[in-house]
Amino acid sequence: MGNFESIPSAPDQNELLAKYDPESRVRRFAGAKGWFVGAWLVAFSIYQVVFSIFPAPPAQQHLSIHLAFGLGAIYLLFPPGKRGDRGKLPLYDAALAMLAVAAAAYWVYNFDGLISRIGNFSAVDYATGAVVVLLVLEAARRVVGVPIVVIASLFLLYALFGGFLPGFLQHRGYDWDRVIGQMYFTTEGVFGTPLQVSAKFIFLFLLFGAFLERTGVGAYFNELSLAIAGRRVGGPAKVTVFSSALQGTISGSSVANVVMSGAFTIPMMKRLGYRKEFAGGVEAASSTGGQIMPPIMGAAAFLMAEFTGIEYWNIALAAAIPASLYFAGIWIMVHLEARRTGLRGLNDEEMPDRWEVLKRSYLLLPIVVIIVALMMGASPIRAALYGIASSIAVSFFRKDTRLSVADFFRTLRDGARSALGVVAATAAAGMVVGTVTLTGLGLKFANGLIDLSGGILLLTLFLTMISSILLGMGTPTTANYIITATIAAPALVQLDVPILAAHMFAFYFGIVADITPPVALAAFAAAGIAGGGPIRTGIESSKLAIAAFLIPYVFVLSPELLLIDAAWYETLFAVLTATVGMFGVGAGMIGFWFRPMRWWERVWAAAAGLMLIVPGWITDSIGFGSLLVIALMQWADIRRKPGHSNATQEM
Repeated sequence: MGNFESIPSAPDQNELLAKYDPESRVRRFAGAKGWFVGAWLVAFSIYQVVFSIFPAPPAQQHLSIHLAFGLGAIYLLFPPGKRGDRGKLPLYDAALAMLAVAAAAYWVYNFDGLISRIGNFSAVDYATGAVVVLLVLEAARRVVGVPIVVIASLFLLYALFGGFLPGFLQHRGYDWDRVIGQMYFTTEGVFGTPLQVSAKFIFLFLLFGAFLERTGVGAYFNELSLAIAGRRVGGPAKVTVFSSALQGTISGSSVANVVMSGAFTIPMMKRLGYRKEFAGGVEAASSTGGQIMPPIMGAAAFLMAEFTGIEYWNIALAAAIPASLYFAGIWIMVHLEARRTGLRGLNDEEMPDRWEVLKRSYLLLPIVVIIVALMMGASPIRAALYGIASSIAVSFFRKDTRLSVADFFRTLRDGARSALGVVAATAAAGMVVGTVTLTGLGLKFANGLIDLSGGILLLTLFLTMISSILLGMGTPTTANYIITATIAAPALVQLDVPILAAHMFAFYFGIVADITPPVALAAFAAAGIAGGGPIRTGIESSKLAIAAFLIPYVFVLSPELLLIDAAWYETLFAVLTATVGMFGVGAGMIGFWFRPMRWWERVWAAAAGLMLIVPGWITDSIGFGSLLVIALMQWADIRRKPGHSNATQEM
C-alpha cells in the first residue's frame, strides 16, 4: 500500500487529542509512580470484571468503590490545566487523590452507620457528601471539560435558589443539606442511574474495546474499508465513511474517532484533491455518526435501556435503520462531490492486498460474538464478557497480535483508563438527574416547551432540537444523552411520541452538537488534521450530516423506522423512500447529479427529497415524480453533450 507522508505522527495526534479532547490530557509517569498508577487501573478493571461475574456488594458500596477508583485515578493522571509538566505529580494532586478515594468510599467503611442515620445524617456525613460533589465537579472539569461542569453547577444552583425564580421554573426551594442529601445519600444523584450504568455495562464494553484495539482491529477497519471502497470514485472519502462507521462500534468519543481514523483518511483525501474543509468535514461527520451506530452507540444504548425500560437489544436494533440512513446520506454526497470535481479512486499501488485483508477477517469475530450473544438473549454484561474472552482468543491466531502477560495487564490498564471520562461524566450528570427528580424540572421544562409551541408537534420538535443541540455542546456522548433525555425528551413524550422515538430524537441532536458550529469539537479536531478553517469545516460537516437533522423528524412522524409497531413491508417502504429522498437532498446540497445543477434545480431536488423523507403517500408521489423529472431533464442534457459521465456509477 502506498505511503502517505502527510499522515500526522503519533505525537501530533496526541497533541490534537489533548487540544480538543480533555480525556487525552494525561500525565505520563515513569518509574515507581507509573507502576503504582498502572496497578491502580489494573485493579479497577479486575474489580469490575470480578463483580460482573459474581454478586456485587450492596449498590451504595459498589458504586462508591467504582467512583473511588475513578476519582483517585483522575486526580493522579489529569493535571488541573492544559499546561504544566505532565511527568510530575504535585503534592496537592496526590492529596486530592487520597481525599477523593476516602470521601467517595465513605459508604464502604461506614455503611451500617449511614443506613441507621437515614433522615438524620450528621454534620460529618453532610461535609463528606459536599466534598464528593465538589471533587466530582473538578474531576469532570479535568477529564471531560468545562461544559458539563457548567451545566451540573447550574442545576445545583437551581436546586438551591429555584424558589426565588418567577414563572413555571419556580419550585418550593431546598437548603444545602437537602441538596447534598439528594446528591450523595440517595441513588438519585451522584450514585444515580448514570453511574449505575457506568459500573454495570459501560466499563465492560470499554474494556472490550481496549482488547479489540490490542488485537489490531482499529487498523484492520481502515484496511477493510480500503479494500471495499478504495478504488471507487472518491474512494478515500468513502473509506472514511465506512471506516468511521466501524470505529463507532468500539469508540465512545467523536473527537477520538476523528483523530484515530482521520490521521489516516484525511491526508489521503487531500492528496487526491479534496478541499481541506471538505476532507475534514467528511471525517467529522462520519466519526460523529459512529456515536449513533449500533451495537454500542458511544455507550448511550445502555443508558437508554435504563431510562426507557426497553431492552438493550431492541434499542440497538431500532437504531440500525436511522444510522444506516445517516451514513447513506454522507456516502451519497461524497459520491456526488467526487463526480462534480472529477476525483478518482486509489490506484493499485495505494491499495492493500484484498486477499490478505480478507484472510484477517477473523479479527471481527469478537464483534460477531457480541451480536449473536445479544440476539440469543444474553444480557449485555454476559455478552461483553464473551466479547472480551473472544478478543483474547482471537489474538492468538497470529504471532504479531498474540497477547503476552504484559500485554494483558496493559490492556486492563488501558481499558480502565478509557473509562475515567465516563465515570466523571456520569457522576456529574447524575447531579442533573438528581436535581430534576428533586425539583420536577423535567416536567416543568416539558410543559414550558409545549406552552411555547402551543402544543403543535412540529414546533415542539423544533424547540426540542434547539434545546438538545445547546445542551449537547462540548459534552461527551454519555453525559450528552443523560442531559437531553432528562430535560428535552419529556416534552415529546407528553405529546404521545413513543418513548423510544422521543429519547432517540433528543439523543441525535445532542450528538450533532459535535459538528454544529460554534462549538463543534469533532469538526475542530478534523480541521486541525486537515489544516482547514475550523468554522468552515464545521459548516461542511453539518452539511454532510444533513441526514442527522432530518431523520429524527422522520422516525417521530413515522415510527416504523425504529421498528415500532410496524409490519416489515411498511418499514421497507419507509427505508426505500427515505433513501431516495436522501439522494435528492444530497444532490441539492452538492449541486450535481448527472451534470452541475442550476440553482432552481438544486432547490427543487432538495424539496423533492424532503417530500420523500416525510412519510405519506401523497408527499412520496410528488417527491418521486419530481426527482424523476429532474433526472430525465439532466439525462437529456447529457445525451445532447457527449463526453459527460454518468454520476450515478460506482456508488
